[in-house]
Order: sequence, then structure tokens, then C-alpha cells
Amino acid sequence: MSTDVHDLVIAGSGIAGLSAAVYAARADLNPLVLEGDEPGGQLTLTTDVENYLGFPDGVGGMDLIQRGKEQAEQFGARFRHGRIDNAALDDQPLELSLSTNETIRTRTLVVATGASARWVGAENEDELMGYGLSTCATCDGAFHRGDDVLVIGGGDSAMEEALFLTKFADSVTVVHRRDDLRASEIMADRARDHDDIVFQWNTELEAIHGSPEEGVTGATLVTHPDGYPTEKSESGHDINRETVDIGGVFYAVGHTPNTGFLNGTGVERDERGYVFTQTDDTGRPTARTTVAGVFAAGDVADPRYRQAITSAGTGSMAALDAQDFLETLRGTDEPTPTTRA
Repeated sequence: MSTDVHDLVIAGSGIAGLSAAVYAARADLNPLVLEGDEPGGQLTLTTDVENYLGFPDGVGGMDLIQRGKEQAEQFGARFRHGRIDNAALDDQPLELSLSTNETIRTRTLVVATGASARWVGAENEDELMGYGLSTCATCDGAFHRGDDVLVIGGGDSAMEEALFLTKFADSVTVVHRRDDLRASEIMADRARDHDDIVFQWNTELEAIHGSPEEGVTGATLVTHPDGYPTEKSESGHDINRETVDIGGVFYAVGHTPNTGFLNGTGVERDERGYVFTQTDDTGRPTARTTVAGVFAAGDVADPRYRQAITSAGTGSMAALDAQDFLETLRGTDEPTPTTRA
């Protein structure tokens, strides 16, 4: 284990982590960014980003990430491959055990490890993710003006995605493996009552057709009258299979926050694993967690918005909160002016 103690380690190199890195580096905190298993996060799966402030002509997801990394490096942030496997957060300095078999120590930690969208295992989903297959209607719905699209799922998120997509798509078909929804009654009723939304019950997505050049052109659906057709097929039951022409597929089967390394620590999370952040004495939000010196930013603490722009905002909050905590550790209230610009 190295004897060095970092001022700040940022876990995650998506938009939230990069925003925190820019702010922290400008404050001369020399942040170390652990890039994780998927450097850049989910935004790297998005081909075009049209709703990020400052890019009126849009920007590629990978390009936006690369620009952010270069900006952070310009101010002195350092990047290292690896993820946190375990964390000991009870005492100062905090100790982080990495996937590279290293243990590093830090006074503050920003958790910006994001949340991974669940996939359904359909054929060709790896190839077509970002090319007509998406996990975010708010991000990519506008690319499907005039298309017929599928939404896969049956919860509130699926209903929200379907309703949003009606602004652009000609038709929205919700594909659900059962004949009843997990969604709340009010959300289910809104979707059922919409003229442009239809439901395909007891159905699952088996394959997506198309190519990165053409985008999504169709899909194969499987159906069984008792639901869960894939399981029924594996058990030897006959199922119905059909191919439909569509221009887009949206997965809405939930997200899993990447917070397993916080198991056994005092960082409080909800039942799904999302990190709770705290309010200050006036009731206003902060990036602080329930463990002193640990802060959270981006999708790892946000099951609702999950947007690049909100992740960037909470990333800057986490860096500023970490700076304030470090000032407290050093016994001074003297501000660092460069971080407030």
C-alpha cells in the first residue's frame, strides 16, 4: 500500500466524474480519477447528444467525454485505470482497494460510478446499442420522428418513456412479458388512454434487426398466452414468433447503480442501491453522503433525471463540497477563489 495520501479520489469517468475533476483540479486538489471498467460511462453509448448546453449542432457522446477528459487533464487531474472493489471509510484517511490489487488512501472520495441500464439479452443488442437501440427516450427520442418504435418494460419508467416518445414517433408499442403492468395506476392509465400507445402483452423481444449504418429496421417478438414466452420456449412449450418493422427500440427495464463496493460501509443507500445525499442546515441539497468525506454525483445518486446535464451539475457540487470538507480538515475557512468561477 502506498504511503501517499490523496486529497481527492474520484471514482468514475463519466460526465459527473469529469465535471468533479475539472472543478477539483482548478482548486489545486490534484484529483485522481479512477476510470472504472467502462471509461466514460453510458454516454459513450450515445452517438449524438443534442440537449447538452453549448452544442447547438449536437455532439457525439464519446466526443463530449473526450473533451471533458482533456479539460480536466489541462487543469492537472490525473487518470488511472481500475475500479474500487472494497472501501474502508470509517477513519481518515479513507482506504480504497482497487481491482489492480493496489490500495490507495485519500482524504475525500467522490462516488460517480453511475448506474448501468439493464439489457434484455436480445440478439444484436450489443451491435445496435446507440444505433436505434437506446436506454433513454429523453436523450434519443427526437431522432425517431415519424418512426414506429418499441418500448420494452412494464414499470413506471416504461410508461414515462412511452408517453415521451409519442411527441416524436408515429406509434409506440409497449412490449411486456406479462399481461399486467408493474407501473403505478396513474402512469398505467395515462399510457393506456393515449391514442398513439398500444400494448403487446405476454411478449418479449427476441432479436433486433438492422446495422450501425442503417439503424434499427425491425424486431422479432415472441409471445405465449400465459406470459414469459422465453421461459415457456425453454421448457418446450410452443410460442408464437413474429417479425415487425420498426425504427427504434427503447429499453426501460430499470437501472442498477454501481455501488456494490459500498457494501459494509456507512454510506446509506436505498433498496435499489442508489446513494442518498444529504441536505445542509437550511434544507438545501448537497453532494454529501452519510459518511464524512464521501460525496456522490451523477446517476449513482439520481434514479429520476439521469441526464448528462444534471450529472455535470452534481459533479461540480461534489467537488465544491469536497473542497469545503478539506478546508475543515486543515482547520481553515480560507476559500480558494478559483473554484467559484
